[in-house]
Amino acid sequence: MNKASTAAACALALAMLAASPAHAEIGVIVSAKSTQAPQLAQVCQAFLGKVKSPTPINLSEKNPLRDEFFAKACKKDPVQVQAMWGKLIFTGTGTPPSEVGSVEAMKKAVAADPNAVGYIDKKDADASVKVIATAN
Repeated sequence: MNKASTAAACALALAMLAASPAHAEIGVIVSAKSTQAPQLAQVCQAFLGKVKSPTPINLSEKNPLRDEFFAKACKKDPVQVQAMWGKLIFTGTGTPPSEVGSVEAMKKAVAADPNAVGYIDKKDADASVKVIATAN
């Protein structure tokens, strides 16, 4: 490889890094009125159907924050999550979390239910919810 092609390759790599989307700092949220503050491990268990409380609320599958939450907080990729829920549904032992279409809908749903838990980009938290844990 000559110097020109090496420089071009480096420039391309830097451009790709600069163009990649910034990843969110995931905030696990509960209602501002809630007295619960489950540990992140318990939150993941709720989202994966292993415990009944707290009540998980998911973002829709189209929302990239959903995959990021499962990857960072629960160490699961989308295929693993779907497989786990497929088994629970098939055996009749679980019902997937309800879903909302946006961060605003997530905050509204979690704020309305003191037993609910959800996740958003931490910077989007407001007075209606409180962040009880973060996943990076």
